[in-house]
Amino acid sequence: MDAYIERVVDLTKSTENQLYNLTTEAARWTLLDQPASAMRDVEGSFALLARSGKTVRMARSLDRPMRYFLAKRTEGPVLIVAARIDEIFAWLKSEGLEGQFHPSYTRMVPAHYVTEIQLVGCPDPDPVYTRFFTPAMGTLPPDLDVIGRRYIGALAEEINLWIANIPVDEPIGVCFSGGVDSGSVFLTTYHVMKQRGLNLSRLKAFVLNLGDGESGVGPDVVQARQFLDSVGLGLFLEVIDANASEIDHRETIGVIEDYKALDVQSASMALALCKGIRERYPEWRYLIDGDGGDENLKDYPIEENPELTIRSVVNNQMLYQEGWGVGKIKHSLTYSGGLSRSYTRTYAPAHRYGFRGFSPFTRPDVIAVAEAIPFIQLTDYNVERLYQLKGEIVSRGVATVTNIRMKVFDKRRFQHGALPVESMHQRLPLKEADYRKYFLAQYL
Repeated sequence: MDAYIERVVDLTKSTENQLYNLTTEAARWTLLDQPASAMRDVEGSFALLARSGKTVRMARSLDRPMRYFLAKRTEGPVLIVAARIDEIFAWLKSEGLEGQFHPSYTRMVPAHYVTEIQLVGCPDPDPVYTRFFTPAMGTLPPDLDVIGRRYIGALAEEINLWIANIPVDEPIGVCFSGGVDSGSVFLTTYHVMKQRGLNLSRLKAFVLNLGDGESGVGPDVVQARQFLDSVGLGLFLEVIDANASEIDHRETIGVIEDYKALDVQSASMALALCKGIRERYPEWRYLIDGDGGDENLKDYPIEENPELTIRSVVNNQMLYQEGWGVGKIKHSLTYSGGLSRSYTRTYAPAHRYGFRGFSPFTRPDVIAVAEAIPFIQLTDYNVERLYQLKGEIVSRGVATVTNIRMKVFDKRRFQHGALPVESMHQRLPLKEADYRKYFLAQYL
């Protein structure tokens, strides 16, 4: 009888891990030989795979994708692991196995879980998911000053760790709009760099401008200028002009490998911004942004999603970060859920243009503070009160941590700030079903 041979093909790039307290090999040992809870102590951004015999374990941080596909061969199964669906497909084609492929057969490793697979034969058993990040909910006092100090304090710690691992001669760009999230990230980054005695000329706030008819200036440019001028830091602003006519949903879908309309819109703006920065600065590497801030403080219009109520938003752990969660009917095995799915809107455009991106709001220590906020006490299930909390918490925290009083503007999505809403919908008019058809057609 022929030997049964399982194979694991790891197409992830260990050089893209950004770990602070462990080497990649040490992190893999932790993943393989320690309880799942030990992964909570791995600091930084990672997509890790470890194997012992027929046992394969995988884990990733919230801020990067990690996908896998199980193919069948006569001699045994082969597990292919990669950051992207098209990388998996290309490998299968190179081995003559593409006939088994469909994009919906790929699986996303859910963030904050150890995913364990046993390569034992046909049919292979379902993966086992073990959570390694379980922040306590509602444990902070209902004091906005205390909450703000803890939240922005955690943000500052993460930014400090990140900056400490960047060469001192490398410039740092903030993807900036003047909104609450990018505004707090910029001011906190400025504060940390100043405290560390670093050269502040390394810092820039990049704002995307796709024009606005006769004025030629998008809403975010106006807002960004007002924000920075109000704190005397207008010299850090740099406008990245782009041509709205070059927005192409087909390119965006190919980059993010997804079809959710809001994510296609957001990623289209991110691609334009990253492309513009790259053309102006061919050697620039490090970008920081505010993605995850809305999810942490539950600042999305509930009325736009018929699946949600304020009770579901404030009572479900990390709903916006993880969706309905592993093991739930609405959880997508192909994509995961929440920001665990949609972070490709940020990761993939930056990666496409060679940037090392960083979203400090996605770090567990920051999310843990956000989950500890007593949202029920602070809102009494009042939707408008929930919407007000983010600006109040963040602005108070920034004032306490940085001694800078930031201006708070009304919420506006990234894609609605680069050019007006009406213009954006003219450029990206399709619905999710149309985007889905285009995505699937790439593999026909």
